[in-house]
Amino acid sequence: MSGSELSSRRPYLLRAMHEWMSDNHQTPHIVVDATAEGVVVPSQFVKDGRIVLNVSYSAASGIQIENDEITFQARFGGTPMAVSIPVRAVLGIYGRESGEGMLFGDEDDGSEPTPPEPDPEPAPDGPGETPRRSHLKVVK
Repeated sequence: MSGSELSSRRPYLLRAMHEWMSDNHQTPHIVVDATAEGVVVPSQFVKDGRIVLNVSYSAASGIQIENDEITFQARFGGTPMAVSIPVRAVLGIYGRESGEGMLFGDEDDGSEPTPPEPDPEPAPDGPGETPRRSHLKVVK
């Protein structure tokens, strides 16, 4: 398999993060692009084209995180529903208690993304103010 034929890392990272969160008593949640083709979720809980789903073993019965889709049974407002999410529609996974997790970008097709050019430091807002640095960091 050549470098251009590598499979997506996303399902592997999702499985690993889900297991790590579960092992550390975190409640894994996924953020899903509900407008993506093939997404089967309760539409009444979709907000701004996205839905956040609790995918813990206690909430997502029979969860399967396969290479192409995530499937499970869950209750929404007391009504059971079969949920199906193409892995490509998952935007991120995080632990509810800590907020720690991982976001996925469009470049997650198996190839390494091109690093962005660093942004110049923003100018101070006023005299004597120093520019604020972001508390976010890029994780590869």
